[in-house]
Amino acid sequence: MGDAATGARAVVDVLRSVVAGAAAHLASESPDQDQAVAYDVASISSAVAAAAELLKHDADLALLYAADVAADLAGRMTGRQAQWGVARTALDGVEAHLAAGRDPAFLERVAERVMATGEAGPRHLPDELRLVRSAFREFAEDRVVPVADRIHRDDEDIPADIIDGLADMGCFGLSVPAAYGGAAEGGDLLSMVVVTEELSRASLGAAGSLITRPEIIATAIVRGGTEEQKRRWLPPIASGERLCAVAVTEPDHGSDVAAITTAAVRDGDAWVLNGVKTWCTFAGRAHYLLVLARTDPSGHRGLSLFVVEKPSFTGHEWRLTQEGGGAVEGRAIRTLGYRGMHSFEVRFDRWRVPAGDLIGLDEGLGRGFYLQMQAFANARLQTAARAVGVMQAALERAVGYARQRSVFGRPLAGYQLTRTKIARMAALIAACRAFTYAAARAVADGDGQLEAAQVKQLACRAAEWVTREAQQLHGGYGYAEEYSVSRLFVDARVLSIFEGADEVLALRVIARRLTAHATKRT
Repeated sequence: MGDAATGARAVVDVLRSVVAGAAAHLASESPDQDQAVAYDVASISSAVAAAAELLKHDADLALLYAADVAADLAGRMTGRQAQWGVARTALDGVEAHLAAGRDPAFLERVAERVMATGEAGPRHLPDELRLVRSAFREFAEDRVVPVADRIHRDDEDIPADIIDGLADMGCFGLSVPAAYGGAAEGGDLLSMVVVTEELSRASLGAAGSLITRPEIIATAIVRGGTEEQKRRWLPPIASGERLCAVAVTEPDHGSDVAAITTAAVRDGDAWVLNGVKTWCTFAGRAHYLLVLARTDPSGHRGLSLFVVEKPSFTGHEWRLTQEGGGAVEGRAIRTLGYRGMHSFEVRFDRWRVPAGDLIGLDEGLGRGFYLQMQAFANARLQTAARAVGVMQAALERAVGYARQRSVFGRPLAGYQLTRTKIARMAALIAACRAFTYAAARAVADGDGQLEAAQVKQLACRAAEWVTREAQQLHGGYGYAEEYSVSRLFVDARVLSIFEGADEVLALRVIARRLTAHATKRT
């Protein structure tokens, strides 16, 4: 077979060259016009970046994954090489490495290792993060796993003891600076990623997404709030005393955030909110709603961010009124998965918000779009970690079921097809995990917008495939709610939609940044 590291490196180098060439070609044309190719180039770029990161950690998994990425690339380019600006011979020279990485016997050997541990490769975490991971895995196993399926089946609220327990562990302060009661130090985001993965492994809807909203709102306040606002809002967020939700999306404006119409009009010492927000996850239990509203008609420059305070409500509906006739109400949207936190449609009708609750006060006017986008970069990173957690849970269930189930007189785990599926699942998870860690470091260093978008796009699409394969290995039982793999499958489906839809990230973030970089190089 040859040396796996050498082969993986050769394949990754060729893949990088293809992506660079395609990006340069797109830059000379118009990525907005040729969306089909731009989407494919963006998607492959995400996979190639993940392969490069995985190569630093595990040569066998990197070779397997890089070979699969090359096969995907070949399929996307077939018949469209001219539109990619790439020669038909682009993958020539690495055929032997591709053959080695796709050899079923090689995949079976990889699967042996995976099935022995249930793990998708090494994590290479420093000692302090290993302790963090261990603590949150223990919490998730003890508190979340026993109730996760019931919460999903019955669309229940998240039990208070889960929220209180995570608050006691400092979970809600992972992105809040220590000066305001949190645990964030020097912009480090790896702790948040590790914690998110472990909670999502137990349940996406009942635990893994609990820290996403405080992550978003805390980032916006840290970057845009006044000192008084930071001291007023951040400590209760960090302690878990005040829970959070985000109200950005509108019924007619999903990913097109700049076009939202919910209006905030100044009236004396208050702003008056009118409009409808949708997909406001956790808006019932939340005490703080981060609301993006239009304070000026001038496009994305006319948006501002408000922290709207409210009581916490359980259940699927709630309503508040003010003296003078103002009202705000929420109705939970029924969803096929991602249950527990509940996603609400929230309607504001002449709801008065104190002027002091505009993030940044007068200096915050018109900065809402930028603050929201910066906060979303962290949220995209966290969503990738959520996807990795869901995939890890699916892999463990697939391995466990394959070991104990017999089909046609043989253990399911003894079939080559089962083993090659498990090997591919593991390689994909390991690549997404390695890339998530790398993206966390890049975002913490002050940039990382491209990496956060790439890993979010890649990991969330990967989660659909991994959970689907895990469910398929369960046969008929995989379709039964009695088996949690069915929950993992429907939960994974939401990941490519929220925190930046797959297509929007590919076309409006990844492709544009790739072509911008290509233009600078020429």
